[in-house]
Amino acid sequence: MGKIVLNQVTKSFGDTQVIPPLDLTIEDGEFTVFVGPSGCGKSTLLRLIAGLEDVSSGSIEIAGREATQLKPAQRELAMVFQSYALYPHMSVRKNIAFPLKMAKMDKAEIDRRVESAADILNLTDYLERRPGQLSGGQRQRVAIGRAIVREPSAFLFDEPLSNLDAALRVGMRLEISELHKRLSTTMIYVTHDQVEAMTMATKIVVLRAGVIEQVGSPLELYNTPRNRFVAGFIGSPKMNFIEGALAAEHDAHCIGIRPEHIDVSATEGSIQGTINVSEHLGSDTFFHVNCEALNTTLTVRVDGEVGFNRGDTVFLTPKSDLIHRFDEQGLRL
Repeated sequence: MGKIVLNQVTKSFGDTQVIPPLDLTIEDGEFTVFVGPSGCGKSTLLRLIAGLEDVSSGSIEIAGREATQLKPAQRELAMVFQSYALYPHMSVRKNIAFPLKMAKMDKAEIDRRVESAADILNLTDYLERRPGQLSGGQRQRVAIGRAIVREPSAFLFDEPLSNLDAALRVGMRLEISELHKRLSTTMIYVTHDQVEAMTMATKIVVLRAGVIEQVGSPLELYNTPRNRFVAGFIGSPKMNFIEGALAAEHDAHCIGIRPEHIDVSATEGSIQGTINVSEHLGSDTFFHVNCEALNTTLTVRVDGEVGFNRGDTVFLTPKSDLIHRFDEQGLRL
């Protein structure tokens, strides 16, 4: 019911094309995340699907219907924005019920849907409060509840966690993921945060300058990035890239090594370096190692606490079977 198909969709503002011809299929029930740097077109693409922007050419099909020319209200989609956009003078109950009241739905059905959404989102005890009496996370749940009661064929999230602090973001990530499992409804989620993408998505769409660089599951993108851009964007800390003689030894223009795929030793290894910065996080330690022979700094991630500190000389050995190879165009070899 919630399958969405984009066929040769483009978007231009004046003479500037921000979305070149693009094909994409989002299957029913998928949690698809659009991810990429600022200005890559991910929010524009979401707005095209929602009908908040007109496509310049191409077609959009939603739940088996041609939807390219349909108004937003006719697309049976529900959108959750970065801003909560709640009515401060209304109770939580009235905020959630508002779209149904505007649609002149029967009061008994409105009450049923509001109570159901409140139960799903743990808002039952807050229905008579006003938004100003809620935390940021609770207000975001109210905004999601307003979308749930519409019983859409798909949910669209446009960076909904950007206004929350770090702890609340983690909590809301889990809540939205649980909501997807509970509702089994198609969800499209826009973020610039690749950690959100990796932890929430069943499918990730990586965008750059309006172009889809790769589509796949989080682990597919992590293990087999199609190009250097995807390799550098997916994974935290970012992948290390090395050019020159060491890359040539692997018959590549450039090689990529993830920080967690490098062994560190005080006595032996293929690359010598000096620790510039050590970040001790308890569960992990990150070393930023200046490697003069390579003319670069490599980031190394190790489990737990390791007895190295700033200024220590260390020896690094990349795990050979986990090295990524790229050609001069940045494509995977």
